[in-house]
Amino acid sequence: MAAGKQTVLQFFPSTTSLSARVHPVVLFNICDCYVRRPDQADRVIGTLLGSVSPDGTVEIKNSYAVPHNESADQVALDIDYHHNMFMSHQKVNPKEVIVGWYSTGFGVSGGSTLIHDFYSREVSNPVHLTVDTGFQNGEASIKAYVSVNLSLGDRQLAAQFQEIPLDLQMIEAERVGFDILKMSLVDKLPNDLEGMEASMERLLALIDDVYKYVDDVVEGRVTPDNNIGRFIADALSSVPKLSPAAFDKLFNDRIQDNLALVYLSSLTRTQLSVAEKLNTAAQIL
Repeated sequence: MAAGKQTVLQFFPSTTSLSARVHPVVLFNICDCYVRRPDQADRVIGTLLGSVSPDGTVEIKNSYAVPHNESADQVALDIDYHHNMFMSHQKVNPKEVIVGWYSTGFGVSGGSTLIHDFYSREVSNPVHLTVDTGFQNGEASIKAYVSVNLSLGDRQLAAQFQEIPLDLQMIEAERVGFDILKMSLVDKLPNDLEGMEASMERLLALIDDVYKYVDDVVEGRVTPDNNIGRFIADALSSVPKLSPAAFDKLFNDRIQDNLALVYLSSLTRTQLSVAEKLNTAAQIL
């Protein structure tokens, strides 16, 4: 047979090198929907909203759950609900478009291909985000995939899910909440001072790691990395030059401000609670 007429088994990957960045509000929303799921549902499926930058980075900024029924060989999505929710989100933020879909659980399941086919008709090259809501051993398994077609000649055989880089960028306050979310049981939510203490402990641990790395480079035990050196230089240049006395005064003043805010918020909650009870008692009488 001539070489030009041979049947070749080949992949057709995405033409764009994609990566994803997920905002913490999406993870909180997915976990909340999983907790509120129907008793007979094993997992939660939903739509991801966001934007795609010119360099191929998918910004996942929002999400909403979509009701579905799932069996061994088929999946039924509530398409009308999906479209109505998307239209409602467009009225609030028209810049957020559909960028993919999510599901809870560890990795990709058998019915994911059917759901991905539906979202492929909604948007070109959708991203599939999986979130393991079990948080085994206190760790979160969060991954992003795109679909890669496997064809034999002119016939498409299957679709393969290929993992893409995923970035979780959070500010310190959001990271404290995310760390609590990964715990299966907590006695209570930390207050402002406890959250600040946890942040300071994490900062001290990072400073110790940087100090050890710099010491190893100076002693010749580790090969220097210019990129890490630039990051350390940028971090040091961003620190304001304050004397120890001025820093202590600034830190203590900030703590006093936080304590005042905690006291005022507690006082406001108490007044609202008393007013609500008085209003209820007046309606009963």
